[in-house]
Amino acid sequence: MRDFHSCIIWKSAKAIAAASSVLALSACFGGGSDEETQAPAAPVTPPTAVGDVMSSLEASRFLSQATFGPGEEDIEELVAMGVSAWFQAEFTKQQESMLEEVLIREQSGEDVGPGALSEAFWTRAIKSDDQLRQRMGFALSQIFVASFSDSQLAERPIAMANYMDIMSAGGLGNFRQTLENVTYSPAMSIFLTYLQNQKADDEGEVVPDENYAREVMQLFTIGLLELEPNGELRLDGGGQPIETYDNGDVTELAKVFTGLSWADSDNFFSRGETNDAEYLPLMMFEEQHSPEPKSFLGTTIPANTPGDQSISMALDALYNHRNTPPFISRQLIQRLVTSNPSSAYVGRVADAFRSGSFQLPDGSMAGDGTRGDLRAVAAAILLDPEARDPARINDPAFGKIREPVLRFTHWARAFGVEETRTEDAEILRNTASPSTLNQQAYRSPSVFNFYRPGFVAPGTESAAAGLVAPELQITTGSSITGYANFMEGFVFRDEEDVNYVADYSEELSLANDPAALVDHLDEILTYGSLRAESRTRIINAVQGVGGAGEEQRRARAGLAVLMMMNSADYITQR
Repeated sequence: MRDFHSCIIWKSAKAIAAASSVLALSACFGGGSDEETQAPAAPVTPPTAVGDVMSSLEASRFLSQATFGPGEEDIEELVAMGVSAWFQAEFTKQQESMLEEVLIREQSGEDVGPGALSEAFWTRAIKSDDQLRQRMGFALSQIFVASFSDSQLAERPIAMANYMDIMSAGGLGNFRQTLENVTYSPAMSIFLTYLQNQKADDEGEVVPDENYAREVMQLFTIGLLELEPNGELRLDGGGQPIETYDNGDVTELAKVFTGLSWADSDNFFSRGETNDAEYLPLMMFEEQHSPEPKSFLGTTIPANTPGDQSISMALDALYNHRNTPPFISRQLIQRLVTSNPSSAYVGRVADAFRSGSFQLPDGSMAGDGTRGDLRAVAAAILLDPEARDPARINDPAFGKIREPVLRFTHWARAFGVEETRTEDAEILRNTASPSTLNQQAYRSPSVFNFYRPGFVAPGTESAAAGLVAPELQITTGSSITGYANFMEGFVFRDEEDVNYVADYSEELSLANDPAALVDHLDEILTYGSLRAESRTRIINAVQGVGGAGEEQRRARAGLAVLMMMNSADYITQR
């Protein structure tokens, strides 16, 4: 297959360049000082009815947004079930825990480290039955970023495995509970340096750490600038954006997050000898919690309020802030559907966040009517008319660059990978390098994720069109080549390998009919959106592999898969 290799890399580079003209997303701004205390009484329904029945191509497109990638069986199941039944089934599926797996490995004497966390993620993403929860959890993890690129967290895989479970549970949980779970998470307290955060002393030599106070506002809830309910910027009388908070708010809020330490010790400055504290919620030590009054964002916590109560009041203020629904909703839309959602789209999803309830096509409900129920939010995102409109497939301003992690998981799920250990696939233990995927789940280089929500790629057609394209921030010449090489290595793994071996039985049955083979791949990978010129190019390349033997058929099938996954039609998800 090396004869095709340079061609594949060149096509991949052109694919990424072409894809840059179609993406975007709104800036990562937020804010507003008013609390929202009343949720809409009625559940949110799409302004245009979305049907309960989907064709195979519609189901393929929907599942590309809602899961880690569909296979043929997933598509057939959704077509048979209908959309509403699919959602209700996903809501009731049991979460598959990463922490449980890591604990079992450790108890068996296995050396557990960052590689085990990576393997646990790949396994859940590729094989878990609770796909919507896992996919939403991955999207949340790019908002509530804690990363085992941090050297301290790399040494505490149990803490990170627990955090990964918090994200997955939060994907279909309530945002308020997730915010609390994150705050009391040992992993986040290490990553943002508020573990054993002390109250100020009388001499002024000790002051509360402000790291978490700043990021919980800027990144996790309200953002930097005030927003209208539909996500558009609020402007002052002079037409200028309004900041949501200032340094005084940060300083005051930092007092709230004092007094938290390990849960398995009676000493604030130490921890027990077991690993239990790495997954138990942090404990409040009142003697180290600031007793001072705390005033921020229009909220005042009285002096001498107990520590846990202070935290609860602060999180309530952020959760009920007018900015939180549109700020979070926009980013979740970006992660699942499109980089540049319209303000109307953001507004509808934000309404579902506020009401905590969304009516599915069959009249049943997603969400329990409590503000921040992300079941309602997930349904609102995925069933919005903008997400489901087939005409959007041809809209150059709609869609997103498909994240490298999602490209790989889609390949594995679409082609029946069964064994997901990494003994003979060690490259998957860290795919953060540009020579591989340039992205590894839970291994972001900073709290700002792999890419910023408002990233505009300089010198691109998307920038010229006023669009943002977050994923292009990790798209470079090296990463384009790296992705092509990385996928080639997996696409052409054979039965001598044990793990990450694709089942190409269906593709092999079509390998002597290149047109039928490409049409089949178009359905499961690009939901019928493969452009005519791409189709012709791939068919011609496959036809160039002569011979009727098993080896030649495998070469044709593998080449078709590899070219499809390097095409602009695939790399751009619309």
